[in-house]
Amino acid sequence: MYAFVDRPVESLRNGGRFLLWAMRAWVSAAERGQCPPQMLHRGFAAVKAAGALPDFHIAMALLGGEAVETLILAPMPCLQISEDEAILLGLWRDISLGSSVNAHATLALLAEGDSVGPIATAMGAAIDGLVAAGFDMPALAAGTMTHQESPK
Repeated sequence: MYAFVDRPVESLRNGGRFLLWAMRAWVSAAERGQCPPQMLHRGFAAVKAAGALPDFHIAMALLGGEAVETLILAPMPCLQISEDEAILLGLWRDISLGSSVNAHATLALLAEGDSVGPIATAMGAAIDGLVAAGFDMPALAAGTMTHQESPK
């Protein structure tokens, strides 16, 4: 989490920026009463990750519906990563690294006990779909990079 909180969005690599966009867009669509997968489909398809959308949607729906406390995501144009976004990005990173113990521990703090496994499973499947689309998911943040990368 601390690797991401209060950092500029531009410090994220393409996979991190895509996940942040997708999470913010999902929440925005849900808040407006729109179907999140329908609203996100064009963006996922544009990066050849449409196969990851159903699992991403399931993960977000479970996180939203089973959360112990409401997770607050920043509006789309916000240039900083919020605290809850940092927690979620850290969770996506842990799952992409295969750190299931860390991921389950974090999820246990965020969601009701029975939903931890299904959320982790959906997140893992979404990560697999994003990796298949060419995203380097374990490297969500640029770290010491000082230039904009071009590949996914």
